[in-house]
Amino acid sequence: MTDFDGIARYLFEAGNLKRIPRAGWLFTQVQDPESVAEHSHRTAVIAMVLAALEGADANRAAALAVLHDAAETRIGDIPFIGRKYLQAASAETITADQTAGMPVAVAEFLAGTVAEFEAKDSPKARCASDADKLECLVQAVEYQHSGYRTEEWIANSRASLRTESARQIAEAALTADPLAWQRNRPNASLHLPRHQIRSCRP
Repeated sequence: MTDFDGIARYLFEAGNLKRIPRAGWLFTQVQDPESVAEHSHRTAVIAMVLAALEGADANRAAALAVLHDAAETRIGDIPFIGRKYLQAASAETITADQTAGMPVAVAEFLAGTVAEFEAKDSPKARCASDADKLECLVQAVEYQHSGYRTEEWIANSRASLRTESARQIAEAALTADPLAWQRNRPNASLHLPRHQIRSCRP
């Protein structure tokens, strides 16, 4: 087995996050919650935005956010109530197992990224951590607009934010319409010559 076999194994394992649901939402009666991978994607986007606002390294913040739940390939997404009864291995310990057999440079990068997020000491890590909580709040607002009771999720996420930028975005999200982005976009076809406007008919 080569070092690249270890990388291939890790990539297949990372793909399993697409199939692991965010289990906590099941306790709010959400029948088909988003996956851990879907949560991580928007968390990374939010982390970049927060880092840009806070003067931190946006690329590094995004990397921290992308990997912040990577350990859940092995332990699943343990909801808040479950943590009262279960004690899982640390993210650092799981990452060490996940990266065994990889090239040293890759293993050290992944391990260092996870460790930095878990420590939450650097400006980048604080942005990524806030992005995790802010993504949860934004998702809760979306579910609320779909009829689910997510007030407690919103309150807990809001209270845990540490950066001023995250707090201000949270306030905006609480009064925003999740579908406004598609209703308020400019009608691009108004600016096209008539011969370039395609009919919607088959």
